[in-house]
Amino acid sequence: MQAQQILLDSRPEGLPTHDNFKLSSLLLPEVQEGEFLVKNLWMSVDPYMRGRMIDRKSYIAPFSIGEVLEGGAIGEVIESRNSDFPVGVKVTSMLGWRSHYVTDGSDHTKLPETPLSESHFLGVLGMPGMTAWAGLNRIAELKEGETLFVSAASGAVGSVACQLGKLMGAKVIASVGSDEKAVNLKSLGVDAVINYKTAENLSAALKEAAPQGVDVYFENVGGEHLSAALDNMNDHGRIAVCGMISQYNDTAPTPGPSNLAMIIMKKLRMEGFIVFEHWAHYPEFAKAMGQWLATGAVKAEQTIYEGLASAPDAFIGLFEGKNRGKMVVKLT
Repeated sequence: MQAQQILLDSRPEGLPTHDNFKLSSLLLPEVQEGEFLVKNLWMSVDPYMRGRMIDRKSYIAPFSIGEVLEGGAIGEVIESRNSDFPVGVKVTSMLGWRSHYVTDGSDHTKLPETPLSESHFLGVLGMPGMTAWAGLNRIAELKEGETLFVSAASGAVGSVACQLGKLMGAKVIASVGSDEKAVNLKSLGVDAVINYKTAENLSAALKEAAPQGVDVYFENVGGEHLSAALDNMNDHGRIAVCGMISQYNDTAPTPGPSNLAMIIMKKLRMEGFIVFEHWAHYPEFAKAMGQWLATGAVKAEQTIYEGLASAPDAFIGLFEGKNRGKMVVKLT
């Protein structure tokens, strides 16, 4: 059968454009003994993928020009010669950016039965939700009564970090790029929200929102946000560095904050982390998150694009602030 897939056609310079992607067709091989055919239902686009479009050494190999892209996906087995993955089973994989594929099941996991949309296993019940949980619990060790500052707080990771912060008994300050996103976060229980695009001085705005200082900063942005956080951190504060999306499309090195000496003066701990190194704790996270979702203690938000051809638009939209919650593409 013919499958559609999206290739990396060229490496982006600055913000990715449609010219960097190519939609193509591929004739799939027949399903052999031990294999099965998957029809993708949902796929994820995530900011970290921008780093893989650069030809450099990192914690994960870069994408190659002319090859199909990869990312989290949820699919359904529609033909099978593998008894472990019969027809009708839903699976999660890293083989997104394609409509169908044949596999032997390596690195595939069956989805549990759930009343939730399967797409949430790409978001609040998947890598983004686990990232928020690991950052707060295992890296920053957020404690009840502390003050938490979250940047990019309306995104897939940030929105969950804000909600988990409230569940952990913290005062939560969030930063977003629009008044609409600010109103939404307030409805989720966030104590104070800063629109960084309209704030005259981000550091001063954070000080006003958190006059008692910040104990934990969940870093998703970098740049001015990191500088503002350093100005307002309390002694022995912790910074969990998840990402720095403000720099992903830079074409030249970004100057570091001028106040890095605050790390010494305030005895701060700043630690970067990759969520996959904490994946042994996923069952603990999934059990807790499943209960929070069931009771409504955590709200799962998604921005959905339709059709494989819309995946580049969805991906570019991440850097234009077009998502609220997890950005996903529905392939069917």
